[in-house]
Amino acid sequence: MAYRVTARSHSLSSSEPPLAQRLTNDPVTQKTAQSTVTCVYQSHISGFWRNVTILWSKNYMNHSLSISVDSMEINRDYTCKIDLKPWHFWAKKGYKTLDVDGNQLEAYWDLRSAKFSGSPEPTSNFYVALVSEEEVVLLLGDLKKKAYKRTKSRPALVDGVMFYKKEHVFGKKSFSTRVKFDQRKREHEIVVESSTSGTRDPEMWISVDGIVLIHVKNLQWKFRGNQTVLVNKQPVQVLWDVYAWLFCSPGSNHGLFIFKPGAPEADSDEEENSRCDDESDCSGDSRYYSTRSYSKASKFCLFLYAWKIE
Repeated sequence: MAYRVTARSHSLSSSEPPLAQRLTNDPVTQKTAQSTVTCVYQSHISGFWRNVTILWSKNYMNHSLSISVDSMEINRDYTCKIDLKPWHFWAKKGYKTLDVDGNQLEAYWDLRSAKFSGSPEPTSNFYVALVSEEEVVLLLGDLKKKAYKRTKSRPALVDGVMFYKKEHVFGKKSFSTRVKFDQRKREHEIVVESSTSGTRDPEMWISVDGIVLIHVKNLQWKFRGNQTVLVNKQPVQVLWDVYAWLFCSPGSNHGLFIFKPGAPEADSDEEENSRCDDESDCSGDSRYYSTRSYSKASKFCLFLYAWKIE
């Protein structure tokens, strides 16, 4: 077969460590660096709201898409993995059926004409659709008419909603991603640039749609911080921790950036300042911010993990 699709249910307590942990424990090189984009949605499937995880990953050799749907049983999910073979054009279109807690869930995808801009996640000319009980419960991409025609299904009464996105990006000085702070509005391009070597003091710039909104000088003293900026007149909280860039060997750990739409809560400033006093290290994920705690507290968050490589 030109493409390989596997569907399985598995326990989250598997002996295999999660991707972020493996990247932290293993030395990262240009060939082993694996860029990933993880988008987590909530969709109404078979009578329940369930988390649906879409994982795009790409390294020197492979490019894949994984779709995972939470079970109503604790620590269990159902996964469909699709290996995207770049040398087989027709292999990028397919269909798979998953049994989710005894109910049929159909996954359709068409990535034959998909366009990419450096990320493993396509930017346009594609669709990925999940169908349950003749309803499209989750639809990704811009080829919506083609998706509905192929699936022969109607739109769901309630659309699936993304509530957080995580992206692992590798680079030397520049790291970029694209995101919708409001799913009803247009996508924004975020670029983080840094200068951490040479005779000058380390600096960092964070821009949205080509406009620098945050410029941090003396980064060796301000490697952790937070600031609220305006994007299309709407407040977005930006939090960063780049301790690893300055004090860890390249590829051993990452800088972390969190973008959270909305104004800060009235009592959050004191809490965030107290977290800035914590020490950091190079032994694993930063203790400054927690993906789990922030995703619970907000409607949407973007987590950007920026890995410096030589």
